[in-house]
Amino acid sequence: MVQAYCVKCKAKVEVKDAQKVTLKNGKPATKGTCPKCGTKVFRIGG
Repeated sequence: MVQAYCVKCKAKVEVKDAQKVTLKNGKPATKGTCPKCGTKVFRIGG
């Protein structure tokens, strides 16, 4: 699973419902939600 930093929980969490996206400049990224609090999390670099 992909990990990302949740600002609300102030910890690295496993991304729930992870989706691969591409930024405007062509770089890969991953977005999803925090399993603990439900906040959106985002990680650049896949």
